[in-house]
Amino acid sequence: MGVAVGLGVGVGLLLIWSAFALPPSRRRIRSHEGAMQRLLARAGLSGVTQAGLIGLCLLAGIVVTAAVLLISRTLPVAAVFGLIAAYSPVAALNGRARRRQREFAEVWPEAVDNLTSGVRAGLSLPEALSGLAVRGPEPLRPAFAAFALDYQVTGRFGDSLDSLKQRLADPVGDRVVEGLRVARDVGGGELGRLLRALSAHLREDARTRSELEARQSWTINGARLAVAAPWLVLLLLAFQPEVIQRYSTPTGTAILLVGAGVCWLAYRLMMRIGRLPVERRILS
Repeated sequence: MGVAVGLGVGVGLLLIWSAFALPPSRRRIRSHEGAMQRLLARAGLSGVTQAGLIGLCLLAGIVVTAAVLLISRTLPVAAVFGLIAAYSPVAALNGRARRRQREFAEVWPEAVDNLTSGVRAGLSLPEALSGLAVRGPEPLRPAFAAFALDYQVTGRFGDSLDSLKQRLADPVGDRVVEGLRVARDVGGGELGRLLRALSAHLREDARTRSELEARQSWTINGARLAVAAPWLVLLLLAFQPEVIQRYSTPTGTAILLVGAGVCWLAYRLMMRIGRLPVERRILS
């Protein structure tokens, strides 16, 4: 029995040591890097590098930590606000990505209608897609202008569609592009009917989602207000040194850590309860 207990303790200590001493696996590193790159693409900032995003997060965290420490003279409080500031660029990117996806969902039916009109007028599918750089909705024009340039340079429709999908980084755009790819491969006899059905489906989907998001907005705003309120109060207390320095004690630090954990857990739970199904990208 003693040998088994000793062996178990030794294996546990070895696992704890390996978690800190051994380098992380390449697959895990690639998954984190891929998630950051996908976030930048969904936000329409694919030209920004991951190193630039990480540097911005670190810079924001360091600046805010130094500023709050200078005001409050309390390291735990400054560290908490520094962590919040370090995460703020990622939160801003997530918000930008959601707004961009909603904006695209609203204008895709118009873009498909323009495609339908171009095909009816006798244009080929690549020409109709290239025409969206001029006649299409404003948010989609840069991506289709790049598609037109790619197709003019390479002449390869499939590769140009792949590049278009990467620039859009949009689930609805993936469906439209793959539908056009299939229509191109199997023949254009049913292309007009396919585009009309796709336009009607996209309009219905956008209408339903906008109604659900309008009803969901109070849940999201309430969760954000409930999470932000105690930290705003704590920030105001930072201007009163005799009060805020109580958080520099072990008990005060423990209260901060527990409060941060409870706020994070409650926010995630509220967002999970009130969230809508997220459409995933296909064949990306």
